[in-house]
Amino acid sequence: MESVLRYLDWTSVGLALLGGLLSLLLLEIFRLNSSRSRYPPGPKPLLFVGNLPQLINTPMELFRSMTKYGEICSMYLGRQPVIVLNNLQITKEAFVQNGAVFSGRPAMPVIDWITNGFGILAATYGHSWKQQRRFALHTLRNFGLGKKTVEERVAEEAQYLIKEMLKQEGKPFYPIHVIMNAVSNIICSVVFGDRFEYDDKQFAKLLEFLNENLRLLGSTAGQIFNLFPFIKHFPGPHHKVWQNANSLKEFIREAVEEHRKSLDPEHLRDFIDAYLVEMTKQVSKEDSSFHEDNMIMSTADLFLAGTDTTATTLRWGLIYMMDHPDVQERCHEEIIQVLGFDRSPCMDDRTQLPYTYATIHEIQRCSTIVPTVLHDITQPTQLRGYNLPKGAMVMCNLMAIMTDKNHWKYPNTFNPENFLDEKGQFCKNDFFVPFFLGPRACLGETLARTELFIFFTSLLQQLKFSWPPGAPRPNMDGILGIVRSPCPFNTICLSRETTH
Repeated sequence: MESVLRYLDWTSVGLALLGGLLSLLLLEIFRLNSSRSRYPPGPKPLLFVGNLPQLINTPMELFRSMTKYGEICSMYLGRQPVIVLNNLQITKEAFVQNGAVFSGRPAMPVIDWITNGFGILAATYGHSWKQQRRFALHTLRNFGLGKKTVEERVAEEAQYLIKEMLKQEGKPFYPIHVIMNAVSNIICSVVFGDRFEYDDKQFAKLLEFLNENLRLLGSTAGQIFNLFPFIKHFPGPHHKVWQNANSLKEFIREAVEEHRKSLDPEHLRDFIDAYLVEMTKQVSKEDSSFHEDNMIMSTADLFLAGTDTTATTLRWGLIYMMDHPDVQERCHEEIIQVLGFDRSPCMDDRTQLPYTYATIHEIQRCSTIVPTVLHDITQPTQLRGYNLPKGAMVMCNLMAIMTDKNHWKYPNTFNPENFLDEKGQFCKNDFFVPFFLGPRACLGETLARTELFIFFTSLLQQLKFSWPPGAPRPNMDGILGIVRSPCPFNTICLSRETTH
């Protein structure tokens, strides 16, 4: 009799569990169908996980496919719907004409975990973000952003980079460290007041942590953390992100303490000095956001944004030059005609180097290191007839805009002619938006444009790049983390003076 009761008990438990699972499944199907009926069409999501499997496995393919659903479509990050904007007109309507409404930053648990909402890049749109961004822009300009002093600094660093690369002349090497170090030295000179040698082991480790975090934050581990943030209490690769971020913050704290000891308010040396003085000025203001935590994270944000994006674009540039040696040769010939071998380039040379300038733009267009930009909505609004609640996520598909077949001569192939007119002169294209639009557009755009032009022109002036014999071509979809990086590759460089 007892065995029969036990059998019935287990049967009841099993039936109850099965009934509960079926109910949960039916509720999720109903919820998803109801949600999809309120939003634009898009790729079919799976229950509970949405389009995350596609985003993790084939992200570039997913972004390219979005245009087939029209100018506005939707996808799902887990159970959360995301409105995707696929052309420039609707992007401007949202992010420029209604910038304050569409400039929120969606909650990303893995990012919030390491920033606590401080700084600029990941901060919520509001008073603190506005104060920090305004101060950063003002201070960067005071320390030479957009002026000849920064151009000279970049030109000088380009020579250090070339000298470092020539140590490997004729031998295959992976150029990630030297390029990151060179680019980082520019923002470091503005933020920390100093540059770092290429053989500085502590700084090399810091750049390694930075690169690893950018990859991990956008990886499967990062996406899983965003879905289930409670896993921070368990072991996993997310703890590597935490450790790396803490190493960067500790590096900045040490720099801040050194600055405090030698601070002269009458003679500011860099961003940290300026921030320390601003903290003192604002100490009595109740609405001030200038405090230690914001200083550490704002400094980290400038270091991160000023290092990785430009360095990643230059690495893509080497790949495209090795893949298109005819373009590389034409750039080199144009540069030598204007500059010779001895004079360093400056921004005034752009008009005399139209093909080289067009090539740099084409590298940015084809690499699209930020294929999409994700924001959320700060208040209820409407867009093209769809009612969007506060907190709804909106994604701009920059890849779709920069490969729009209606606005590019060669949308899907690498060709500098996309930026040249019939006379061979550089011509601007309004659909070239790598730095985004609206209130949250890249605050370092001026610096990035200067670095890309001077570094790229200097490299092609003095060096020739080629694939190592028999080297396989890397997957051109790259690796999508926070930015889209090229897969690891080796290059061979030779001195142009030697080859001439």
